[in-house]
Amino acid sequence: MPENLTWMTGLILGGGLTLVGLVISFVVWRARGAARGLRGVAWSLLPLVAGLIGLMNAIWQFVMSIVGILVGLLFNPAVWAGVALAGVAVVLYVVSGIMAARGVGTQPRGKAPKEPKAGGGQGAAAAGKPAAGQVGAPSKKSAADDLSDLGDIEDLLRKRGID
Repeated sequence: MPENLTWMTGLILGGGLTLVGLVISFVVWRARGAARGLRGVAWSLLPLVAGLIGLMNAIWQFVMSIVGILVGLLFNPAVWAGVALAGVAVVLYVVSGIMAARGVGTQPRGKAPKEPKAGGGQGAAAAGKPAAGQVGAPSKKSAADDLSDLGDIEDLLRKRGID
């Protein structure tokens, strides 16, 4: 394929593409109506316009450079390694989001899990935590937190004049 097109070659190429577009536009006109057919005719005239103005050489060089880049990417193993690595990165990102949503792997290293250890029947009761199967009252710390929240609500009610 030539790198540059002459004016006549561009005109012939533009005319050929226009003829193909007009045939397709005729088929569209018959199948979908005049409005769609006329739109197809308008698009079909653009290659002939480019050939007559002399832009077909620039369009040809643009298309050939894009094709050259794509062919170079297609047969380059380093590019495929990059594509595979990008896929691995996307999979790791999605998996980490799922793990964070489920709470898996989100505890800091130095902290112990919050679950009571198995077999701690008497020891758990002595430590202030109810043993498995026992119902216990809330701890003093959580009761104090609840009362402080109620105090804030009471203050707001007093400000509004509600007793």
